[in-house]
Amino acid sequence: MAVSTSPETPIPVGEVSRLIGGWIERLGAVWVEGQITQLSRRPGAGVVFLTLRDPSYDISVSVTCYRQVFDKVAEVVSEGARVVVHAKPEWYAPRGQLSLRAAEIKPVGVGELLARLEQLKKSLASEGLFAADRKKPLPFLPQLIGLVCGRASAAERDVLENARHRWPAVRFAVRNVPVQGVHAVPQVIAAVQELDALPEVDVIIVTRGGGSVEDLLPFSDEQLVRAVGAAVTPIVSAIGHEPDSPLLDLVADLRASTPTDAAKKVVPDVGEELARVQQLRERARRAIEGFVQREERGLAAALHRPSIQRPQRMVEEREEQITALLDRGRRTLGHLLDRADSELTHTLARVVALSPKATLERGYAVLQKPDGTAVRSPGEVTAEDSLRARVAEGEFRVRVDGAPGAATAAE
Repeated sequence: MAVSTSPETPIPVGEVSRLIGGWIERLGAVWVEGQITQLSRRPGAGVVFLTLRDPSYDISVSVTCYRQVFDKVAEVVSEGARVVVHAKPEWYAPRGQLSLRAAEIKPVGVGELLARLEQLKKSLASEGLFAADRKKPLPFLPQLIGLVCGRASAAERDVLENARHRWPAVRFAVRNVPVQGVHAVPQVIAAVQELDALPEVDVIIVTRGGGSVEDLLPFSDEQLVRAVGAAVTPIVSAIGHEPDSPLLDLVADLRASTPTDAAKKVVPDVGEELARVQQLRERARRAIEGFVQREERGLAAALHRPSIQRPQRMVEEREEQITALLDRGRRTLGHLLDRADSELTHTLARVVALSPKATLERGYAVLQKPDGTAVRSPGEVTAEDSLRARVAEGEFRVRVDGAPGAATAAE
């Protein structure tokens, strides 16, 4: 229950401590899991002192137990081991200190740890944290590589030496952190987040050498997995050796089987790249040479064509054709003109033969009335009519005599 206090009616520190003790007393015994970070077994002492730490958070609590309780697991439990403790919270009022009084200690076996990891793996996979579409591609040639590893470790040496052997100009931003134990998880997370915040870092490698399942547990921690999944910089996991597979391998953008393999996958080999450039240059040169040779052959074939060697030949052939057509046209036109001339001559002869003039030249005359009409019958004229007679050499006037059918010439 809440305690009513005010500036005028405060309660003493001892009372506060007593009340806290009462609240904790009501909590009762609980099962607690953690990792042993400190272990004190003084010779002859009847009490063993432990410090139990949460591997994922920077939280610790003191644990005490009777010697006979700890002796049951003394051969399998040491500093760094994960245990489950059945304990009752206790409050030491004079110092205001919380501790746990353990009545039973059980070591967490490897099988149980693996079962919990498998359950965590399924839970994170269902969230899509391991999905392939979340993977970010690595840069071809990173300018600055972030490296999270143990201090002066073989893993650090393998990555640095192999990377610089492959590309001497490569640069690293190294963050040395504990890679096992209770301090590993928060410090690895802090190092990854620090490097991820640097815009000049192109890729981050998280690495350590091989070890037991317990040694690699920090790299399967849920908080670390989520921190890596939230990073914007591509992250390479190089934890342990080929058989080792912590959850960090699944969330990372690329998994390397060893630290050396990480260096090979992140940094290109300068010799291989130079050889590849040389191969590309050779391919380009051969392609250009082949193109030029094909064009030369095509040009040579074109130059050997008759139309290119003697371009005037086409004109000459067309000239001969035009000449032949002109001659044919002239002949055809001459024949047509000759035929037309002959027909015109015959027609003219017929016209001349049938013309009135030819008749007049044979001695005939044409009588015409004053209005110019020809007289065809004696009945068309009367006595004393004046007519005009037309002959071949001219014309003259005549007068019709009194009797029908007779006419006299008039001057």
